[in-house]
Amino acid sequence: MMADGGGGGDDAFIYTGGEQVVPNDVTHVIIDRSVNIIPARAFYGRKQLVSVETHDDLERIERHAFDGCHSLKGIKLIGVKVIERMAFHICTDLLDVEFGDKLDTIQEGAFDGCLSLKSIVMTSIRAIESKAFSDCLQLTDVELPKGVERIEQFAFYYCPSLRRIAIPLKADLFQLGSMDHRFTIFDACDDLTTVDLVGDEWIHKTISSLLLERWRNVMNQKIDYINQTLPNTIPSEKADEIQYWIRSVIDKLEHYKVEHNRLLKEDMTQLELALWKAKLDEK
Repeated sequence: MMADGGGGGDDAFIYTGGEQVVPNDVTHVIIDRSVNIIPARAFYGRKQLVSVETHDDLERIERHAFDGCHSLKGIKLIGVKVIERMAFHICTDLLDVEFGDKLDTIQEGAFDGCLSLKSIVMTSIRAIESKAFSDCLQLTDVELPKGVERIEQFAFYYCPSLRRIAIPLKADLFQLGSMDHRFTIFDACDDLTTVDLVGDEWIHKTISSLLLERWRNVMNQKIDYINQTLPNTIPSEKADEIQYWIRSVIDKLEHYKVEHNRLLKEDMTQLELALWKAKLDEK
């Protein structure tokens, strides 16, 4: 089904799902509001496809749905919850992907080989599976939400331009495979030098409430440590270094919290004892 796309004289193809056949030479697509799922291989290999107009009720992109759409420039996935494996594989011209606040899972290789993708901002994601963003050669910046729970091996493998990631402080954020002996999430990410914390208000609030200034200083130094050491860490060890840093910050903070409570308890005991002695003296 074709409609006047209003863009450069080209017609837009209205996609209504089901058994509808998508023309091989399609350039502009409008996803009909009746479509909630883009089925597997729906636009596979449509090399001339430049634009896709979606809607907020679209919930799922199935495997290989846009695989090999080399000319696709951008797409909005505002209502999408799951992006299945290889959904946007080698969409080499893909510059911009707008994710919404319902996104739960990006499966294996979903954006593998998206050579032009430069930044990723997610306000909602739970799991990023293996090779989800591998071989994204121009990717420089990744910002993940505090709710992310799992990043699997090779998730950002060979993103040589990646400089910064923003992640929450979670001990089990990086996932090892059953046969793995080290973390490979950022292998071949030569330029990765900066890690920022998201959802870190509770961390700084906890640190500022610690009794001793020395403890507060140590914790702030520990948080800053990663961005001092990462530039000099070889690419194959960057993920391990980040994982070690996360756990060391959490462990040290927990240690100081225990010590903080112990000192408070001791102070309270001493205060009670002093009050008791004062009452005895009055008698």
